[in-house]
Parts: sequence; C-alpha cells; structure tokens
Amino acid sequence: MTRRRAVGILAVLLVAATCISVSVALAARPEARTSELLPDLEIAPPSGLVVRKDVTTGKTRFLLGFESAANNVGAGPLKIRGAREGVEQAEMRADQIIVSDNGTQSLVPGVGTLRYVVDPTHQHWHLTPFMRYELRHERGFRLAEPDTKSGFCLGDRYVTDPEKRLRGEPVVPVYNTNCGLGDTGLLAIEEGISVGWGDNYEAWRDGQYLDLTGLRAGSYVLVHRVNSPRVLRESSYANNASSALISLTWPRGHAAKPRVRVLAICPHKARCRA
Repeated sequence: MTRRRAVGILAVLLVAATCISVSVALAARPEARTSELLPDLEIAPPSGLVVRKDVTTGKTRFLLGFESAANNVGAGPLKIRGAREGVEQAEMRADQIIVSDNGTQSLVPGVGTLRYVVDPTHQHWHLTPFMRYELRHERGFRLAEPDTKSGFCLGDRYVTDPEKRLRGEPVVPVYNTNCGLGDTGLLAIEEGISVGWGDNYEAWRDGQYLDLTGLRAGSYVLVHRVNSPRVLRESSYANNASSALISLTWPRGHAAKPRVRVLAICPHKARCRA
C-alpha cells in the first residue's frame, strides 16, 4: 500500500468517525420540554364574622355570615370555559384550560358545571363546585352544619399582594366581567382568576352564611375549602383549606341572638385549635 493511499483511507475513517459522533450527540440531546403553567388556589381564613336574625322563611333563624376569598398564587391562570348546545340545557359543562410556557393550551374536560343563579344580590353564571364552607365541632371534628353555597362567579377582584408582583401576573384584571350578568341565553362563557389576583365574596351574598339555630353552646371550627374534590388541576393542594376556631354561646337563651367569638385563625389548615 502506497503512502498516499494510506493517508486517503485514514482521512475517510476520520470523517466517518466524526459523522458518527455528531449523530450520537444529536440523538442524545433531549428535546425541549413544554411546562404547564398551573394555577395554585390559596383559600383565605374566614373573616368578617357576624350573626343576624333571619325570618324570611317564616321561621326564626340565627345565621352566621362571613367573608371568603381565594387567591391564585400559581404559575398560570385558572381558566374555565363553559358551553352548552342550546338554551334548553339549564347548565353548561365547565372545562379547565391549562396554559403552557410555549403558549399552547390543553383541556381538562368536565371539571364542573356553570348554572345561571338568580339571587337578590346578583344574577349571573356560577361555577360549581368551587368553594365550600362547613361548621364542625372542635371535639371529634364532626360536621355540625354544611353550607348552601350555589357556586362562584370567578373573576379578578383584587391584587393578592400589592408589594410583590408574581411572575406572569397581569397589571390589569383579565377576568373583569360579571359572569354574564342578566344574560340567561348565553351558550358559552369564560371565567377565571389570573396569577396574582384573587376573588372574594362578602357576608350574606348567596350562601355566605351558616345556620346556627339550635346548635349547642361550645367550640366550633368554621372551615373554608376551595376545590375540595380536586377536580381542578393545580400545582399544589396544600393550601386549599383554612379555618377559624370560634366559641358559640347563648347568653339570653336560644330564642335570642347568640354570641360568636373568634378564638384562633388557622391559615392552610382545616382543623384549628387554640
């Protein structure tokens, strides 16, 4: 074999080895992954507790009203899309839209329903399930009274932390409509809570109360839960319940308005102890 021929063969071998190395490197290189930007719903502890006498049903009741709020502290918005085929269907099927970091969207079907609710304080489309309330005995944590909440009109009502802006938090509210107020004929609707924004309900508004009538005096836990059946996809469910420990007394007997006193506040906990 001549020296020139040997040099040529060596060059061919070097080129082949280089091509193989490049091919292996390309094959080993991981493909770019898409990350889902999931919401993270954080329920605030019960606040603004107030007791009032109610006779609207023809019977005397003593109701405990309260304020509730849920914040979105996640990486992406809570985005709900409702739709129905025609007005003969009383409810819309609610789907959750998940946004990814590359702008694509995916669907989580059937996370609840949207129903048009008529209430003295408002009339619009409510998502259910979303937030629930319950009163439990401190000892044994047995259920004493469930709520009658008919759902939530989701929206960007306030900034959760004016001093700290989260990544992806819009400067102005994105979901600032009133959930189809007065429009019973809607076939589709979109509701949600943006990153860094929260949604709240005042006491007495459409189920924002629990019935204390006939309950024994003692210590109770008022629990607020968001997404309790976990049908909505979130990055964490650890902050989906908060509570308050209260004392209930009847200083003038069960025929008069009771007294409620807050003993402790327990963020991110369903069970609350002094």
